[in-house]
Amino acid sequence: MNQCKQVCNLCQGRYCARKVSIFSILQEEQLAEVTDKINIKKFKKGEMLFFEGDISDKLFLINKGKIKAFRYTKDGKEQIIYILAEGDFIGDMSLIKEGEFKFNAEAMEDSNVCILTKDDFDKILLNNPDIALKILKVIHERVANLEDQIQRLGTKDIESRLAGLLLSLIKDFGTPMDTIVELDIPLSREDMANYIGSTRETVSRKLSSLQDEGIIELIGNKKIIIKDLNALENLA
Repeated sequence: MNQCKQVCNLCQGRYCARKVSIFSILQEEQLAEVTDKINIKKFKKGEMLFFEGDISDKLFLINKGKIKAFRYTKDGKEQIIYILAEGDFIGDMSLIKEGEFKFNAEAMEDSNVCILTKDDFDKILLNNPDIALKILKVIHERVANLEDQIQRLGTKDIESRLAGLLLSLIKDFGTPMDTIVELDIPLSREDMANYIGSTRETVSRKLSSLQDEGIIELIGNKKIIIKDLNALENLA
């Protein structure tokens, strides 16, 4: 039984590693080296992967589910930094220098996460230095996205912020279908409000306005049809 469980974990670990962009350059034997060092953990919806201030000595690879990274503002409100889905990873800054996490990470739904310690990852990097370049590219993209988010919060009105959020979600959660984009929203209205520095009531009202203008169509609370992508981009 234990041997079967070990084989199953190895298979899941390899499947998990294959999904992550930074490992895409690895050959089979190199991928096996990564797999051998992966630990798999399941997180229930609402369970924390880590808290702000925890020692950042691990890389978390999202095999299944969705994870949100967030901080609390001075007045105790949750400020979402970004949303991670299957194939994404978190904890990349700890791979450069071990320190403390600057934010919290919580499972938005039941999730399977593959975990690599910094020590194990350092050994992998010694044999595969090109991975470091891929990590730097991802870090650069995330920093750029955070800069865009800060700029939107400081200079844009609520409608523009909401449009920018929808556009950013399309990349990971949107499905193009002819002339429209079907967007499966991983966020509640409250989460969306926390993301753009607004209130749930205002977000709901602005979404209804966008629907009245024919730019989007709301399908329940978890799906939005982008009917006029150009108009949404102009608003952002």
